[in-house]
Amino acid sequence: MSDNSTYEGQCFCGAVQLTVTGKPQAMGYCHCESCRHWSAGPVNAFTLWSPESVQIHKGYEHLSSYQKTVQSIRKWCALCGGHILTEHPEMGLTDVYAAIIPQLDFQPSVHVHYQETGRFLKLSATRLMKRL
Repeated sequence: MSDNSTYEGQCFCGAVQLTVTGKPQAMGYCHCESCRHWSAGPVNAFTLWSPESVQIHKGYEHLSSYQKTVQSIRKWCALCGGHILTEHPEMGLTDVYAAIIPQLDFQPSVHVHYQETGRFLKLSATRLMKRL
């Protein structure tokens, strides 16, 4: 049985809008240095989809891209700077950032590149709770 669920996402200003259909191939957190720098955060929450499942239906002309490596083509809205997705051509997958598809029930099942975790996430859960 196929899953025909659809989820809407958009950039920060709403000029670029997309739809993802079906189920993601995987959901998780990436700790690699590139994702941390790109997201300006300690970790990136990802959802990986087949490219056919991702459709930009508004604002395609506002997309800008940057390809630092052959593994990743990062795309964002040129108007607001909001991150949209990363294409991974060698894997045949597209990462739509979990934060831009709020209706999706994000259920991460994997941490990738954890060996690159920065100082921000080295606290144990017990120490973190004491700080709160």
